[in-house]
Amino acid sequence: MTEEKRVTPEPAAQAAGRDAIYELDGRISVQKAVPFGLQHVLAMFVANIAPILIVAGVAHLGTEETGSLVQTAMIIAGIGSLLQMFPIGPLGSRLPIVMGISFTFVSTFCVIGANSFGGGFGNPHFGEAKYLIVGTLTLVACLVFHIRAHGFYKQLSVLFGLVAGYVAAYFFGMVDLSKIGSAGLFSLPHFLPYPMEFRPDAIFSVFLIFLVSATETLGDTSALSVMGMGRLVRDKEVSGSIAVDGFISALSSLFGCLPITSFSQNVGLVAMTHVVNRKAIASGAVLMILAGLIPALGVILASLPDAVLDGCTLMMFGSIVVSGVRMLGDCGFSSRNMSIAALSLSIGIGFTQAPAIFKIFPTLIQSVFAENCVAVVFLVAFLLNLVFPSEEALQREEWEREAKQKQEQAR
Repeated sequence: MTEEKRVTPEPAAQAAGRDAIYELDGRISVQKAVPFGLQHVLAMFVANIAPILIVAGVAHLGTEETGSLVQTAMIIAGIGSLLQMFPIGPLGSRLPIVMGISFTFVSTFCVIGANSFGGGFGNPHFGEAKYLIVGTLTLVACLVFHIRAHGFYKQLSVLFGLVAGYVAAYFFGMVDLSKIGSAGLFSLPHFLPYPMEFRPDAIFSVFLIFLVSATETLGDTSALSVMGMGRLVRDKEVSGSIAVDGFISALSSLFGCLPITSFSQNVGLVAMTHVVNRKAIASGAVLMILAGLIPALGVILASLPDAVLDGCTLMMFGSIVVSGVRMLGDCGFSSRNMSIAALSLSIGIGFTQAPAIFKIFPTLIQSVFAENCVAVVFLVAFLLNLVFPSEEALQREEWEREAKQKQEQAR
């Protein structure tokens, strides 16, 4: 993988170079760092605790146990994010990657569905006008702030949208702060809260999903490097990023929590703002740890409604899609690449929209692939990449064919 090759920066990225906030190791004040860190925390907070709430509901855990897991999730996510940004040995990419509880593994434990803009699937009032209004107001607030603000403040559009949406949601009665009174002042996570078991079927299932999770992390790391740093990702960054994925997930399990992975929401936020300063984003990781240690702070952050969150993430996930197309363009739109991309996407998206197609397979396979688009796309793309001849092989065959034709003409 070429380390020196750079990707042509976008106009926004060129303008971004004027302030230290757009430099990986730029020197900025704490006052300047915290708002950007808070923006990253709010962008991923609900998505970080949602897998915990889903699995806890399926496992019929009590309120106290669920709260303890949410607390652990925030602390582990913060530690993992700091480790990504400030590596220790082979662990860490030194890139501003934010870690959180992986949704990819939830399908292994239970069947889920989620959609935020309309209030969240499972919400009996899903699609009601108040959710659509709040989500739209949040999105509009993001856009207006981004257009009207000047300098580096322009990159705080997501934070402004989240605050504006939160205020609107409060007046619509969508914000629940009733648990603040019962939240303690300080609390620590419990080590090995559940006895360890080793089940071969569960181990194999999670092993398969970890391969998918590693692919997600690789993609997030590559996208962040291209969109945030203006260059292709380096081998050391990829290996360090995936190493943290495995290490921090193992650490998370010791506290009874789910595996951790990089968060695409935050990659999308970096792609939008071009803010890659490690100090700024690390302040968000510190806030996550504090949210885990101070239950009341976690309750306030957890009260952010789904509709508000999705009003902002529409823009961020759109940025991720664009970065993916851009990376595909950097690889080249050859017949081979287009065939692999087209087949893997169509099969992955199409098959998971009709999960009954997997009914003839064992339950283990269904739990991994039936509703996990990323897993199917990864598997199909991986196999096709092995089956399809490489560009070099195709070019060599073409040269041999031309040379043979010339020899026959010479006779």
